[in-house]
Amino acid sequence: MSFGITELVIILVIVLLLFGTSKLKSLGSDLGSAIKGFRNAVGPEEDAKTVTDEGEEVPSTLQQGEQAKSKP
Repeated sequence: MSFGITELVIILVIVLLLFGTSKLKSLGSDLGSAIKGFRNAVGPEEDAKTVTDEGEEVPSTLQQGEQAKSKP
């Protein structure tokens, strides 16, 4: 059983009538912040990667270690 475009539009209209736009807006922002928090909790090291000139990703811990070695 698959939903067509008309069924999805009808469901969307019913949801808008039941909850209203302000409730859906706050629900969407809450969901977005929850997803962002989950991503930060699961893999903060993924954000700490940098890209070299050759296009390779280098973790920031390796980059910091190389910088420390190069300083006299």
